[in-house]
Amino acid sequence: MVEGAAHSDTEYRAALLDLLSTVPDPEIPVINVVELGIVRDVILGNPNRVIITPTYTGCPATHLIMDMIREKLDEHGYQDVEITNQISPAWTTDWITQEAKDKLKAYGIDPPASSAERDDKATCPRCGSTHVRLISEFGSTPCKALYACKDCLEPFDRFKCH
Repeated sequence: MVEGAAHSDTEYRAALLDLLSTVPDPEIPVINVVELGIVRDVILGNPNRVIITPTYTGCPATHLIMDMIREKLDEHGYQDVEITNQISPAWTTDWITQEAKDKLKAYGIDPPASSAERDDKATCPRCGSTHVRLISEFGSTPCKALYACKDCLEPFDRFKCH
């Protein structure tokens, strides 16, 4: 029997989402795969499925994320759940929750603006200055760019908006 088995479809789905929210993003461990928007949906049926969409089609962490989700599901008795990688429509930074954006900023990463505000200036997450310069279009991961603050002189990653 599934650990903490739910009694209805709604409870089962909620239990799966709660469990998946304990799976950290392997590249930014301060946020989880649900609040990052990688977990797109939980679909109940035959079979039950967790639908994920990577932040980039070629994201190097996709297989690791799938393995981490599988491990967490198996660990808690959800062997009946399939994990499906769905790339269309493509993931967007609009799927990141506000809570995750706040965590990114506290972690030292400038969170993305909404896609409607795509042209927003980068903001230093340490001092709040917009007096920054782009160092590289590619930061510590493909989904981030590297900036430096001209006021506090600290380098920082900015999550790319897409």
